Amino acid sequence: MQHEIPSGTERVVDGRSRVYYDGYWIKAYEVPADTLLAKKKLIEALTRRLFNHVEHGLNVPGTRLDEARRAYEGETDAPRRRVKGAMLAGAMFNRACDIFTKLVELQALGVDVQPDNALMRECGRHLQEALALGKMVMHRSGDEGIDELWGEPFKAFCFPIEEFYRSRYLKIAQTMRAIDAISSDLIATFDGQPAFTGLAPLVEAFALAAKAKCETLRTDADIFEIWTSFAVSSEQLLAFEPHPLPPVDAFQQRAIALGLQLINRAHTLVFSVTRARVPMPKSTEEFAARCEQYRELYPLRASETTRRPQWADPLDPQSARA
Repeated sequence: MQHEIPSGTERVVDGRSRVYYDGYWIKAYEVPADTLLAKKKLIEALTRRLFNHVEHGLNVPGTRLDEARRAYEGETDAPRRRVKGAMLAGAMFNRACDIFTKLVELQALGVDVQPDNALMRECGRHLQEALALGKMVMHRSGDEGIDELWGEPFKAFCFPIEEFYRSRYLKIAQTMRAIDAISSDLIATFDGQPAFTGLAPLVEAFALAAKAKCETLRTDADIFEIWTSFAVSSEQLLAFEPHPLPPVDAFQQRAIALGLQLINRAHTLVFSVTRARVPMPKSTEEFAARCEQYRELYPLRASETTRRPQWADPLDPQSARA
């Protein structure tokens, strides 16, 4: 019986240092010294990444924190209050970064900055309040919130850098598992269907490149090859053309069209979780449900092509039940 590999196990695999979490061997990087300057750089990087993946309009300067708070507290309409709460959270993150920058500058001048410093406590309060408001923030796709990504700058502030790195490796492993789940659902949906012959290798190549991308830092020397593989496999998947068997009736045409929509949806979802490096469970579960509905309503195997749905198509937002 094979012994389970403990989480956090480190090994050199194919000449590269890797760490094991949740069934995946992930690229390991050297952990920087746990200094105020290192935390500042980490929080700045995490905040930039955060604004790159959430809905537009949230990167409010920290100098406008009071204005953002007044706008949020004075809003009574629920949808508008959500957006203003998200903008307030953005302003808080930026104010926290502003404070950290000044603390690092003071430390560089020889001033001893202790963890219980008043400005350190204020920075922590801003990050904690921003984290609470982060539940109002949507991913840039608009599909769901992205609380885990929103909480990372706060984690980087509160925990030692080494512990933060461990939490990131676990999150990357969970992201890889989500990529595998999405690609497996897509492949299973079109398995054995003549019109979609040749799709599976394209999906597998895209998933493999996506997992390599999500574990690789932008500063890594391999990023030129990794990103190129990810971009090219992405293009090749989107360029897939079905091969319908004649005669092609209206039912088969519709099934193929909606199948292409599923492929596009899978591509968008994998792209989002890969770049954010966090799973999107709501969207992943929703995609799995859509694949299951598609398999029930649109079987394309030769032995099943006579089957026709007798109700409005739940996969098609334009359809309506009779």
